Amino acid sequence: MTPDPATAATLATAPLAQAPDAPSAMSSSLVWLFALACGLSVANVYYAQPLLDAMAREFGFGHGSVGIVVTATQAGCALALLLLVPVGDLVDRRRLILLQLLLLAVALALVAAASTRTALLAGMLAVGLLGTAMTQGLIAFAATLAAPAERGRVVGAAQGGVMIGLLMARAMAGVLADLAGWRAVYVVSGVLALLMIGLLARRLPRQASAPAKLRYVSLLASMFTLLAQERTLQVRGVLAMLMFAAFSVFWTALVLPLSAPPYSMSHTAIGAFGLVGAVGALAAARAGRLADRGLGQWTTGIALVLLVACWAPLAFARESLWLLVAGIIVLDLAGQAIHVTNQSMVFRVRPQAHSRLVGCYMLFYALGSGAGSIASTHVHAYAGWSGVCMLGAAISAAALVFWGVTLRR
Repeated sequence: MTPDPATAATLATAPLAQAPDAPSAMSSSLVWLFALACGLSVANVYYAQPLLDAMAREFGFGHGSVGIVVTATQAGCALALLLLVPVGDLVDRRRLILLQLLLLAVALALVAAASTRTALLAGMLAVGLLGTAMTQGLIAFAATLAAPAERGRVVGAAQGGVMIGLLMARAMAGVLADLAGWRAVYVVSGVLALLMIGLLARRLPRQASAPAKLRYVSLLASMFTLLAQERTLQVRGVLAMLMFAAFSVFWTALVLPLSAPPYSMSHTAIGAFGLVGAVGALAAARAGRLADRGLGQWTTGIALVLLVACWAPLAFARESLWLLVAGIIVLDLAGQAIHVTNQSMVFRVRPQAHSRLVGCYMLFYALGSGAGSIASTHVHAYAGWSGVCMLGAAISAAALVFWGVTLRR
């Protein structure tokens, strides 16, 4: 869609900040710090998934409705992407990240102390809000600090931290829940958040470029302009929505068959499957480098084919844990490759609007992930694990078809 001259002039001036000086190559230690901080932040959004059965028992949720706990977290994610993440283009990102991390520690304490359904859901909403704002703010900050030729690599490393964090979250949550109950998961995470504040305060660099000189309302309005006019953002956003819906369908429902006979696994054992997924996520770390070399479409196509194919072994999870493990590796390999490639391509659109771009892009993610979570538990209640896998395969196939149609155009 081509903007009219007046709109183009507005975009060129008001919504976007003055172009920053070309950054130098980022040190490896700083890249790893961004990856670590992203992983610890995003883990908070996913701790609940292997704990759903324990929460259902304590708060009286049914198996068909307990997915609302995850959906409340994803609602917080959506609010963060729309209202908080774009603020990174308006204020100093370093100060914003430190403040959000402190508030995240408070939200985690509220979840750990929840005594009613309302308190639990409110706490999960706050955790989703602040955990997402932290994670995406860090990714946008890393993309801004990176030199253009290494942006895909840096974003890939940060996104690798995100993927490892969300997968490790399940393993950590399972172990702590078995040792000390599900509330201990959020207590420990709150302590880690406080420790991370000290580390980031010492190591995060000052922002070199001046923030955009915009009012908050104008900043939010410019996001809708980006969504309406940037085709790369539109296409990659829809792919993210479908991919994360499929991803969430699997991980939300997995605890239900594994905790029931014949497996009757503990939370520790169920959470350990997240470690399996980390293998696939690490294998996809080169996706950002491939995008830097102009191979983003090639990487996307192969990853989408793998995303569809992984549901075949996953469907036999009740018969073979080995097939389940193989399917998880392929699922996370495909998902990570798509996500890193998406972000690498989106960040090229308007380098001075990284916070708004990541906010817009991840709105699609939140929609897909939230819908996938609640659909997954409902489908499992009526059609079992086979129904869950059929749903995931259908969503994955829709993503592949959509990509093929947009590529042809």
